[in-house]
Amino acid sequence: MGRDYCVDAGSQLEAGMATPLRWGIIGSGRIAHTFASDMRHTKEGIVVAVGSRSQESADRFADEYDIARRHSSYDDLVTDPDVDVVYVATPHPMHFANALLALEHGKPVLVEKAFTMNASEARDLVVAARASGLFLMEAMWTRFLPHVIAIRQLIAEGVLGDIVTVEADHGKWFEKDPGSRLFAPELGGGAVLDLGVYPISFASMVLGTPDRLVAMVEPAFSGVDGQASMLLGYDGGAQAILSCTSSVRTATRACISGTLARIEIDGDFYAPTSFSLITRAGEVQRFEFATEGRGLHYQVGEVARCLRAGLTESSVMPLDETVAIMETMDRVLAHL
Repeated sequence: MGRDYCVDAGSQLEAGMATPLRWGIIGSGRIAHTFASDMRHTKEGIVVAVGSRSQESADRFADEYDIARRHSSYDDLVTDPDVDVVYVATPHPMHFANALLALEHGKPVLVEKAFTMNASEARDLVVAARASGLFLMEAMWTRFLPHVIAIRQLIAEGVLGDIVTVEADHGKWFEKDPGSRLFAPELGGGAVLDLGVYPISFASMVLGTPDRLVAMVEPAFSGVDGQASMLLGYDGGAQAILSCTSSVRTATRACISGTLARIEIDGDFYAPTSFSLITRAGEVQRFEFATEGRGLHYQVGEVARCLRAGLTESSVMPLDETVAIMETMDRVLAHL
């Protein structure tokens, strides 16, 4: 049996803003391009400024997205009076310093995942945000996609029963280029921080923080982690079976299995997609969603909702959970 289960860009979000949030982007790489492009699909925000390490790269990025204010330094970006909120889109090793810089200049911040290089940096950043009373959130955009919101609703309603197993994988093929960000140690390269964060965060969303962890990690040619398989255990007996790799394109599907039913999410599970709800008796119900763009704009709505409500963090992607996810990734990488 089929069903077109439509969820708004987050049923938690209020529709429309009288004045969209004015965003400034730190960084002009690939994820910054996706974010700026997806902003065209929301009325909750608009990109008004970009900061890069050179005027040339800032101008090139700004020209592509019709951005008026272009800065040749991150300092100029965070001190721009026309910027309401900052999106940090630089490589992982720069996240802590860039986000802290924005907080120090009174700007709310959305930080691309992985949030930081390690849990210690994550804890320090959270302490700084809370001390300043400013909003801070990890840009785990998957949390705010329509199909994930629907899945969370089904779990909350008890449709799956007691959850026993979560399975998720994220594997992509990358050319063995020593200069690639994914393989460069100095740029935070490695499969776990870049790819594994998705299945680890997904398991955290469903089951929480693991009590036990077993991992097998293999290095890539450059010495960074290239593949990881993880088994997470939880009080009550639930388990999460997760994997990531930078050497092959995997199915990138996910499954949540409970005593009454299971959810099978189509690939790519972390991006806008569909899923099936399959009961213990074998009855199948399909959930399809109409979405636009890559899906990064949904988190913009969450930031707008929180700031309108005077909140300093999101209940959908709370800071304590972000720190716990970084702690899990630290534990996995200790096996390299």
